[in-house]
Formats: sequence, structure tokens, C-alpha cells
Amino acid sequence: MTDRQIPRWSELKPLLRAKPVTLNPTERRLEKALTIADLRRIARLRTPRSVFDYTDGAAEAEISLRRARALFAQLELRPSILHDVSEVDPTTTMLGAPSAQPFAFAPTGFTRMMNHEGESAVVRVAERAGIPYALSTMGTTSIEDVAAAAPDARKWFQLYVWKDRSSGEDLVKRAAAAGYEALMLTVDVPVAGARLRDVRNGFTIPPSLTAKTVLDAAAHPAWWINLLTTKPLEFASLSEWQGTVAELLNKLFDPTMTIDDLAWLRSIWSGPLIVKGIQTVDDARRVVDAGADAIVLSNHGGRQLDRAPVPLRILPEVAAAVGDRTEVYLDTGITNGADIVAALALGADACLVGRAYLYGLMAGGERGVARAAEILTTEVRRTMQLLGVRTVDELNPDHVRLP
Repeated sequence: MTDRQIPRWSELKPLLRAKPVTLNPTERRLEKALTIADLRRIARLRTPRSVFDYTDGAAEAEISLRRARALFAQLELRPSILHDVSEVDPTTTMLGAPSAQPFAFAPTGFTRMMNHEGESAVVRVAERAGIPYALSTMGTTSIEDVAAAAPDARKWFQLYVWKDRSSGEDLVKRAAAAGYEALMLTVDVPVAGARLRDVRNGFTIPPSLTAKTVLDAAAHPAWWINLLTTKPLEFASLSEWQGTVAELLNKLFDPTMTIDDLAWLRSIWSGPLIVKGIQTVDDARRVVDAGADAIVLSNHGGRQLDRAPVPLRILPEVAAAVGDRTEVYLDTGITNGADIVAALALGADACLVGRAYLYGLMAGGERGVARAAEILTTEVRRTMQLLGVRTVDELNPDHVRLP
């Protein structure tokens, strides 16, 4: 029979450790976010449905996005034990320059729609984190304002080929004049994908004040107040637009683009050229032969062709085919720092993350983006330690088994 006694105060006192009260509501929300999935849940509560769905959704039945995430979830990480991992170094090089982490912030359109702080907040976090940031052609802050927001950040400019080539050339010249390091040509949007969540939500740029959105505003007053009381949306690449995203893409982008357009782009841009949207080994070879300094294996986050190839699945073959001639980056489906480490082990030089930081932006503005970067950084470091590697160069295919 167990003997019992009434505990003394001296025994209870060490157990009573009150948690400091966080008064700032944004910081209080973000403290609860331990993963990118946590940031996503907060973002969903803080943001109008149509805006959240624009960020969160993909094309048609969203099979491409689910498959990409499922492959990351199902792969097996294979650690090597008994190595000194008291210190690990996650730094790498991208386009020949150092990056403090093996990932960059991907280009995302209409970023000030997610939160009024927008692209300026994202590039400031990238500057502090020591990683590159790519401004989208469809960004909602000008090329020059993003440059001014973070003068020391590594800034890339993402370009679509327009029907009006003179407009595209003007953007390239503005990016060069503003000190952008690299140009990222996205090649997987000859026409807009069928993003059915946007259609069902009646999502327009900027949001229309319909009966549905007015009701939604009642549930998200802070978002609407910020939208209506801060600087009107300014696009990086056009003066204004009233309509759906698909209508805008189909109006501006050139479906006649071919591999020959890389030569045209080279004639007006002297810096590094990244080609984003590669989905086959043959296309990887073609763009590298045409002079790409880096390629991004990507199916546009599942937002273009549904049931497209999963970038992680083709990564080992692409890396073997062209990895000695160009840098190979990867995006789509990344929700955890371990996903980044797995991609590096399978041959990627770095990864791009988009939705991850947008969830943070929606959850808490610039502080939310910083929280997303902190979560990914912590997960990258911890995964490397648990795998038994000290540098990203030590990662190799033996550390990962794909299903």
C-alpha cells in the first residue's frame, strides 16, 4: 500500500512557474506557432476566405499539390549515428554568393493582398536572415520600393514573357537599375491554370465589395481596415487592373514563347539568369544548353497543370543530368525544414519557399514572416544534426529513401 502525505510548500514552490504574459496580441499568436502548419491555421482565421484560398489553393482538383506534399511526407530519412554534430553549418552558395540558409523566398503575386505590409516586409526578413528574395512580376510593391525597403538584401526579379515585349524589357531595365542580382524567368504559365477556388470565391484584384465580401469583412475587420486605410495596391509591373487573376494572366502573358526567347532575354540582361518551371529532364537540358545559370524544378506550387510531375520525384535524375553545369533549385510542397534537407540530399543546391512565408505574413505581418523563417531554420538545423551531418555538402542520396 502506498504511503501518502500532504505536500509541503517548499516542495510545491519549485513546480509553480508562471509563464510570462505576452501583452502584444500578434506576438501572442505567433508564440503558439511551432510549425508552418500552425501558421497556416492562424492565417486561415485572420484572412478573408477568398484571399486565403488564393494563397492556399492550387489548380483544378489540386492533385499536383497533394502529391508533392505526400511525397515529402512519405519519404524516409536515414541518419548516420556517432558523429559530432554539436555545431552545424546550414550555409550554402546560390549563384556563387553565400546564403545563410539553403532556401530563398520565392516570388509570389499580389502579396499585399495577404497582408498590407506585403513585399517590403518579406524582403526585410530575407535581408536579416541572409537569404535571397525574388520579387514577382505580379507583386504589389514596385521594383524600386522593394529595393529601398532592404538595400542590403539579395534581390532577384521574377519575369514572365509578355505579349508586349517592350513592357517586359522595361521591367528588366528597372530591375537592373535598382540593383537586382538575378533575373528569374518563369516558363510554365503560357496561359492561366484553372484555379477553381478563386472562381468559386469570385476572387478579383483588388477584392470587390459584393454582398459576400461585405459579410466576410464582418468576420475579418482588421484585414479590411488595413486594406482600406493603407497605401492603395501598387503593382510591380502594371498601373492597375480590375478583374480576375486568370483574366489578367491571359491578357498579359505570351503563349507563343519559345526557347529562342532566352536569347532575347540574354541580350537585355547581363546578370545571372534563373529559369523556373522545369518539369522534365529534357527541358532541363534545353534551358541549360541555352545558357541558364540556374533552374528551378517546379510545377508552380500545383497552380498550373494539375497532375504535373512532382519536382522532388524528378530531382535526382535532373541533378545527375545537368547538376555539373548549373545550379538546381526546387520548390512545391515544402512545409518543413526537413523537406529542404531531403531535397538537398537528393541533389538540389537550394529550395524556394512561397506559401510557408505567406502563411506567416497572413498570421502576423513582418513578424509572422520572421517566425516562418525561424521555424524553417530551426527545422533545417535540427534535421541535419539528427541525420549526423555538419554541413549541407555532407548530405547525399544515402540520407533519403523515396517511396
